[in-house]
Amino acid sequence: MRRLAQFVMKGKKQAVVATMLLGVLPLFNLLNPPMVGLWLLRKGLSDTTGVLVWAVLPLVGWAFTGDIAPLMMLVGICGLASILRATNSWELTLCAAIGVGLVVEGYFRSQPAMLDALFQQVQLLTQNNAEALQGEDIRGIVISLFGSVYMCLAIALTMLARWMQASLFNPGGFQKEFHQLRIGHKVTLVLVCGMILASFGIVIPESWLVYFTLPLVFSGIGLVHSICAKRKYPVMVLVAFYVLFLLPLTLQLIVLLAVIDSWYDFRRRIT
Repeated sequence: MRRLAQFVMKGKKQAVVATMLLGVLPLFNLLNPPMVGLWLLRKGLSDTTGVLVWAVLPLVGWAFTGDIAPLMMLVGICGLASILRATNSWELTLCAAIGVGLVVEGYFRSQPAMLDALFQQVQLLTQNNAEALQGEDIRGIVISLFGSVYMCLAIALTMLARWMQASLFNPGGFQKEFHQLRIGHKVTLVLVCGMILASFGIVIPESWLVYFTLPLVFSGIGLVHSICAKRKYPVMVLVAFYVLFLLPLTLQLIVLLAVIDSWYDFRRRIT
């Protein structure tokens, strides 16, 4: 990835060639957006326009075939990278990623025919085990699930772009940023309020709960990496953490840890 990033940053011509080739190739087309994000983080939005115009062409082609994910990721990452470049704040960037999830959800809600077959399959699988679950409830859950997946992917690819930028121009910079990734107590309070309202379906749909949770999840992951680095724990500790991360209980504990950290700030207290 570092060599690819070096090639992209050699000049605008190389960036256009790389993004267009990546955009054409199946499976690799999701690497198109972080390359544009890398250029945007380094050069700014005005200098990225020329690269963006060419990078979007193959993704529009994929969108016509039914694969809308790369194009949505390109739009989302350009927005997140612009915010990160302007503010240098992962806190604001993670919160802005909620907008990516909501926009994706809005798109799918405006294209109901795309998911009708999937909803029918979900209803067949759940009608025996969850008779109380109505079709509209399943519809909202599935659409919000798609939005949360796109939101998580947008954050991950923006982090990839930031890592490539740091590896070329600021070695070790991304690791330092990631270890210091922390949601402040004011923003955490807003996120927790959103989670509570969503949990009870008050004003906010229940399916939106995951949107308010994801920023705290990434903050918690950053905290775990920071603690492991300061304590000089072996790599296997992080491996075990990511294995356990698949368990719902671990995910809830990470969110709780991030909430406590927003007030307590573990990083300052750990030597």
